[in-house]
Amino acid sequence: MVLSRIWSAFIIIAILTASIKLAVSTESRTIFSNMVTGKSGDTIKLKTINVLEADKQMVAEIDSNKIYVNGDRKTIRSSDNQFTTFKISNADGVIETCQTAVALCLKLIGFLALFMGFLSIAEKAGGIRFLSRIIGPFFSKIFPDVPKGHPAIGHMMMNFSANLLGLDNAATPFGLKAMESLQEINPDKSTASNPQIMFLCLHASGMTMIPVSIIALRSAAKSANPMDIFIPCMIATFIATVASMLIVSFKQKINVFQPVILAWILGISALIASIVLYIHSLEPDAVQIFSSSLSSGLILFIFIAIVLGGLYKKVDVFDSFIEGARGGFETAVRIIPYLVGMLVAISLLRTSGTFDTFIGGIKSIFAMFGADTRFVDGLPTALIKPFSGGGARGMMVDTMRTFGADSFPGRLACILQGSSDTTLYVIAVYFGAVSIKNTRYAVWSMLLADLVGIITSILLTYLFFG
Repeated sequence: MVLSRIWSAFIIIAILTASIKLAVSTESRTIFSNMVTGKSGDTIKLKTINVLEADKQMVAEIDSNKIYVNGDRKTIRSSDNQFTTFKISNADGVIETCQTAVALCLKLIGFLALFMGFLSIAEKAGGIRFLSRIIGPFFSKIFPDVPKGHPAIGHMMMNFSANLLGLDNAATPFGLKAMESLQEINPDKSTASNPQIMFLCLHASGMTMIPVSIIALRSAAKSANPMDIFIPCMIATFIATVASMLIVSFKQKINVFQPVILAWILGISALIASIVLYIHSLEPDAVQIFSSSLSSGLILFIFIAIVLGGLYKKVDVFDSFIEGARGGFETAVRIIPYLVGMLVAISLLRTSGTFDTFIGGIKSIFAMFGADTRFVDGLPTALIKPFSGGGARGMMVDTMRTFGADSFPGRLACILQGSSDTTLYVIAVYFGAVSIKNTRYAVWSMLLADLVGIITSILLTYLFFG
């Protein structure tokens, strides 16, 4: 019900915002058509002026580059000294978004089939039970409703491990399998259970040790030191994860001061600290090599360990793989309606200019009190991140391009990108995969943890970069 209200509010707010813009601004005369049929990268002609009316800086830059780009505005000089300004769309309309959602699910089929096939082998060989025994003492405390030794514990462990190492594509199949396992012990199949909410909140906190894709994008954006956001990212995502656990534990009345829970949290903290110290000593190129080797090596190790375990236990490994892979295909098809619905609502918010209006309002409020407003220019990444990982990544790149990779907003956008996951996307996909309709307090808990991550990221950016 909560997700239904949020989804409805997104659509209503987007259309009302577009209607107001159309009534008060001539620049918005094509806004409705853009919301329906527009594509990211489309240009909309705004105005044409002569050389005398043009800004001197713009004229100088156009003389050398022929094109002047300022944010989402692009100005071109014609042969008769006329300057024509176009607005560049940064979001797809509804029709293109529907196609994108289906394309995402089709691409997901291969990953789901592959990893769920190997998971099927691991289950029959006893590998999931083995993982469950290792992590069981900790998980039994924060997932008290999950029976001891249940396969869901192993699936969740593999999901968290994949997230920790930045293996996004691998984490999704493991996570979906975990939700299916938790659904087996859910007494009300249409309502989210306590373990499902705890799992999704921890998953959506997006804890990642090595934000290698962000470092690579900073390097491509000509940052003087692409690695300088590494430690703030690590701290922000860890704090967001702990906050997520505390929020849900409070709601579910779980005592987080139990020795087992404290031991695991402190142990993980020590592990993260040691990895941070090691990676901080490497050159940027060495960091990417280390991360790529670790990630790829881990996937191959998982594959060979599962196959060898299956052969040792005399499991028919290929038939087991096919059985699991078939389930992966069915899961990918089942989540298409949920993904289409969520991405369409997000598209309407972006193409209607709701995000831009919200950012402008925040900046005005802080400016009224004489506060520093540099952080506001980095917030679009945080606002889009709960809805779309690709959209947030694009916003991060756009922020670096507009303000500079080593600017305050540019660094903040990178830290925000690394401090959380795509919350509402995760809710739509994971709950949709098991046909959960009543998400209870999952949405506000996850968004509250996101807010903790955002505030932490802003504070860390001021702390590290002034």
